[in-house]
Amino acid sequence: MPTAEEMLSTDSVVALGAVLRKVEPGLRFAALTAVPGKLAGTSFSERGLLVRDALLADLPAGYAPVEQAIRAALTQPEFTGWMIWPVTEAVAVRATSGTEGPQFEAGLELLAALTPRLTAEFAVRTFLAADLDRTLAVVTGWTKDPDEHVRRLASEGTRPRLPWAKQVRAILARPGVTRPVLEALRRDDSPYVRRSVANHLNDVSRSDPALAVEIAAGWLADPAPTTAQLVRHALRSLIKAGDPAALALLGFEPPGQLSVDGPTLSVADVAVGESLEFSFNARNDGAGEVRLAIDYVVHHVKANGSLAPKVFKLTTRTLAPGEAVTLGKRHSFKPISTRRYYPGEHALELQINGRPFGRATFTLTTERPRKPNLRDLNRGRSSGRGPG
Repeated sequence: MPTAEEMLSTDSVVALGAVLRKVEPGLRFAALTAVPGKLAGTSFSERGLLVRDALLADLPAGYAPVEQAIRAALTQPEFTGWMIWPVTEAVAVRATSGTEGPQFEAGLELLAALTPRLTAEFAVRTFLAADLDRTLAVVTGWTKDPDEHVRRLASEGTRPRLPWAKQVRAILARPGVTRPVLEALRRDDSPYVRRSVANHLNDVSRSDPALAVEIAAGWLADPAPTTAQLVRHALRSLIKAGDPAALALLGFEPPGQLSVDGPTLSVADVAVGESLEFSFNARNDGAGEVRLAIDYVVHHVKANGSLAPKVFKLTTRTLAPGEAVTLGKRHSFKPISTRRYYPGEHALELQINGRPFGRATFTLTTERPRKPNLRDLNRGRSSGRGPG
């Protein structure tokens, strides 16, 4: 994941100021000019707020001056990239400050104009929180826009659980409220748009699994050539959770006559930073063909010593009567920002068509000291120091 400096850097803030002074020569943009000196040690969200608030301080009161400046900036090709993020947030604040006026719809249309330069999906949330139905009336119109970025904005901006974004309680309380947007875009020509639709329906599945399966079933009953792939991606969380309705919809029936041997682990202990290999055998003992969704579950040790399961996708297989298959996987315990590892006895379990098969335990230990390699030894010699 990029760092805050890589996304909203000092250079991008300076460039934003240059663009705005170029198109609005009568404004000094003093607050924005001071922002680069405040960025050290700040997170991305903090940087966004600093720039947004500086813009609101520098531009005259009301919505019209914001629209005038941003529309003018859109004529400049250098007005693009991460500098757009805080600009969209400033637009949202001014446009929703008085929801009774025409600036509400005007602000949304300005977001549609900005989104091809980066994205405006996060700023849409401010409009949704201010007036859900009024916003959706505009957003639904975006589904017919000739620009794929605007069509994607309709789906992505209204996602119930958009990553990095604030949640909109009204959407979570009404899981089907965005369904018209999804129905309008599910056959979209752009893979970029269809992937957003799949992610959106996956968000719906976390709040209302039955509704997500119902929507997906309707799409599969009247499919486009791309529908099956879209539905598989949309129902991925339900498949990992072993949801029977989602599994059945995708053809994964309960594996009643499946024999599984394993999992067999390559080692009994593994250190943080290393990988664990495992393998298993599966055989179809039934009289008919069986389609398998094969996942595996790592039961991680938590800080309090209890275990927390995390499901990982492995593969899908179709086995003829009497057919057997041997499969394996290497699972990495390389440190990542979204998970903290704790030493202790972990477990690995197979999950096939939503049902558990086999379980093997292993011990996760702390990260082993890295052994010096040839480059390290040469670096030590060149600096007059030994390898130690």
